[in-house]
Amino acid sequence: MWPGVALSLEIMETLYSKKSKFQQIDLYQTRHHGKMLVLDGIIQLTEFDEFTYQEMLAHLPLFAHPEPKNILVIGGGDGGILREIGRHDLVENIDFCEIDEDVIRVAKEFLPELACGFDDSRVVVHIGDGNTFVNNKTNAYDVIIVDSSDPIGPGEVLFQKPFYQGLKNALKPGGIIATQGESVFMHQAWVVTLAGITRELFPVQAYASIQVPTYPGGSIGICMGSLGPDLIRPARQISHSLQTQLKYYTPKMHAAAFVLPYFAEQMLKG
Repeated sequence: MWPGVALSLEIMETLYSKKSKFQQIDLYQTRHHGKMLVLDGIIQLTEFDEFTYQEMLAHLPLFAHPEPKNILVIGGGDGGILREIGRHDLVENIDFCEIDEDVIRVAKEFLPELACGFDDSRVVVHIGDGNTFVNNKTNAYDVIIVDSSDPIGPGEVLFQKPFYQGLKNALKPGGIIATQGESVFMHQAWVVTLAGITRELFPVQAYASIQVPTYPGGSIGICMGSLGPDLIRPARQISHSLQTQLKYYTPKMHAAAFVLPYFAEQMLKG
């Protein structure tokens, strides 16, 4: 999971194993967690608990925004974030930028319950570097979601201040960003760095923590920045029909995700 930390899952079968231009991609059938996607030896998702991450990374910023129409997703080649965004009728356009098209191909072949997000007619796929893509955009998006891998390999640039400055410039007035924010238990230096960057660049900043059993330490963070809207409380009510499609996100879970343990509160205060 991380240097010095391991999680053991019983593997029944290796479904795919190949190195792309950017990273090693492995996909396994596990005994109890369904299929599992691993990039460069680090678990990205299992079918057992993927919904916790996909729902919260998508719905926290989308429900915090009063009228999200134009969305950008960087990373997340499995399509799970797109699946969740697609549940919002207010959304009109979804740009999707992924550097490694092999991840998309593998997801479409082996993870159709996530890759169904690519079937949405509002999605426009761009294969390329997310940092370069966002730096060519200005005043374009209501919400930007960064579903990045860890800060090693091709994902490293997505954890640096120039990238976050590019995200801010690409937002419309009142826009919101939400990025994969690592774990307050396992990656404290990175959490402090990301929170500091967003606090410096955005008038409204918050950090949420959610439970994902197969991620390092059993949790993962979402680092958020806003050019206006409050992040901790939803700006819109969730319809009954949408709520019944979800397993993790509720308005109460939205607010609760920002309640951090004391040590994390103090850490983020610097």
